[in-house]
Amino acid sequence: MAEAMPIERDQVFAKCAKRLIPFMMLLYVTNYLDRVNVGFAALTMNKDLGFSATVYGFAAGIFFLSYAVFQIPGTVILERVGARRTVFAIMAAWGACSAATAFVQTPIAFYILRVLLGLAESGFFPGIILYLTFWFPKEYRARFTAIFMLAIPMSSTLGGPLSGFILGMDGIGGFRGWQWLFLIEGLPACALAFAVLKFLPDGPASASFLSDAEKQAIAARLAGEKAPAPPNLWAGFVDPRVLLLGLAGTGIGAGIFGGQLWLPQIVKAMGYSNLITGCISALPYIVAAPTMMLVGRSSDRSGERVWHTAIPLLVAVCGLVIAALSQSHYVAVGGLVMTMAGLMGTYGPYYTQSSSFLSGRSAPGAIALVNLMCTGLGGFIGPNVLGLLKDRTGGYQAGMFALAGGLVFSVFLLFVLSKVIAARSAKAPIAVT
Repeated sequence: MAEAMPIERDQVFAKCAKRLIPFMMLLYVTNYLDRVNVGFAALTMNKDLGFSATVYGFAAGIFFLSYAVFQIPGTVILERVGARRTVFAIMAAWGACSAATAFVQTPIAFYILRVLLGLAESGFFPGIILYLTFWFPKEYRARFTAIFMLAIPMSSTLGGPLSGFILGMDGIGGFRGWQWLFLIEGLPACALAFAVLKFLPDGPASASFLSDAEKQAIAARLAGEKAPAPPNLWAGFVDPRVLLLGLAGTGIGAGIFGGQLWLPQIVKAMGYSNLITGCISALPYIVAAPTMMLVGRSSDRSGERVWHTAIPLLVAVCGLVIAALSQSHYVAVGGLVMTMAGLMGTYGPYYTQSSSFLSGRSAPGAIALVNLMCTGLGGFIGPNVLGLLKDRTGGYQAGMFALAGGLVFSVFLLFVLSKVIAARSAKAPIAVT
């Protein structure tokens, strides 16, 4: 009987994953399309509105700055108010802001709507990472985090060709193609907001699809592995592990979002049409999807997180250098594929660390701070660096080298983090992943 219990627990967590993860992925696909579709809109919008590379880079990046501002309160609100109501409000607001971008005419209006979109979306991702800790123990989180985050390559794989097709709707109904892009990809978030109220329970205790015995099994399993819980929210902000992980994430975020938001324009500069650009831009994410799964599963099996983050980053560095130096379009695209696959391969182990260092009231702050520095600060730096260097040099090579340098520094910080974790484990043998 005792040997059957682990299998029963596996079945309970598999049941939760089957019910929750696909719906959460659908929400994140919609979220990510609304976050990065500006990269495809820029293929025609910049020319129509007379926006320079610097203007576009600043607008693309300022989203992440405002996104960072509300990270911590947004995550705390989700914990205290509940996932259903919080995610409902987030999705309704971001869908409206994204669709409204179709009507911008000036840089200032563009900046304002990107700021509002960042504020609207800010609590979603860190809140979902926290939400996963309500349902799954540590040994499951890297793989389920990676599965959830497959929404990123899925949205980009589908969104690239879709965006290229929508841009071809130029002139229909009196709207330009980029205006249709924001409208068609923004409004579904508003509709899905109402689905959240029905399909996203606040936690296992309120899940109608679980029996009382299953709810008790989940509660008992999670209670048995909680990390030490500092007494307040602010403890997570000064934990050296959290700070090192967040600083390393700044370089990762700069690489990811600098690459994603400029990838369509980098490919378009090779001489392709909008539709072919969208299809080629999907290739890196097709490779990234299995990479995320393999790295996440390997990290869970070994229990190791730091080097499962660092090694894919080194692959991404090699990809950026290849893309920057190659004279062949085919080799350059291959380098970009390596870059995005490496960067996205880090997602499972990287974000699992942020949810495992601390628990209790300090956990939301720690998770939000890590995501603030990775997605917020890194997301602001990456697109701006590429935009400024593009205007100054006339090409993308210098920007790619700058992003590669940031990733090398991130690997160094992860090495320091591994030493800090080892030292802390030697003093107090607490399970840290």
